[in-house]
Amino acid sequence: MLLDNRTALVTGAGSGVGAASALRFAQEGARVVCADIRADAAKETVRRIERAGGSGAAIACDVSREEDVVAAVAAAVERFGRLDIVFNNAGIPTPRLGAQLEDHTTEDFQRLVGVNFAGVFHGCKHAVLQFKRQGDGGVVLNTGSVAGLVAWGGSVYGATKGAVHQLTRAVAIEGAPFGIRANAIGPAGMPLTNFMPAGGLDTSDADALEQTVQRVAASHPLGRAITAEDCAEAAVFLVSDRAANLTGVVLPVDGGYVAR
Repeated sequence: MLLDNRTALVTGAGSGVGAASALRFAQEGARVVCADIRADAAKETVRRIERAGGSGAAIACDVSREEDVVAAVAAAVERFGRLDIVFNNAGIPTPRLGAQLEDHTTEDFQRLVGVNFAGVFHGCKHAVLQFKRQGDGGVVLNTGSVAGLVAWGGSVYGATKGAVHQLTRAVAIEGAPFGIRANAIGPAGMPLTNFMPAGGLDTSDADALEQTVQRVAASHPLGRAITAEDCAEAAVFLVSDRAANLTGVVLPVDGGYVAR
């Protein structure tokens, strides 16, 4: 029970990495507040947690709106008495698969920055404020991307994830005197989650989807596509006391992609 008696807030908890991580956190003993822009999806993750014997709560949250993040933090504290972990996972993909820099509209840019960067900024800011109020430290985890480490994936999307990585390092250094740790995971392409379909990948054709999975897997030295569960295992480690002396780390979950 790596997270026994701790309260975690997970954004984007209605699906993908967020849902898988919320479930794993609960399995390790955490009380999990599942935040998602889709309230029904967050509630379904909570139902899955409770069916497995865990404890959770759901809240609607658009991370691009600071007031929503403030409300999510407050809800966690009101429901469970304190907050120990904030996993800023919510994010959106490049609006159209294959879009080049010049294909992005101003609206595309603003939306990507608003969710992927500003959303993480809001989560980090209000996590740190709550941890300082409590006075006994805390853990921030952010979802970055391999696209923020190398020129891989949409250009603006990758830029937002590079910003997340740098923000993570800054929070780690500023938070260290207060016992606050901050790390990030950096997943590589995950065709088996709803993230790539949100960017335009057609998953209705099983054969085409399998071809995409195999193509993504072949780009990783270990030869298999990254799953939400792979990311959740990395997340559990980084927010637990087993990583008590790790901060400012961006951990690629990429099958060795960036090590080529």
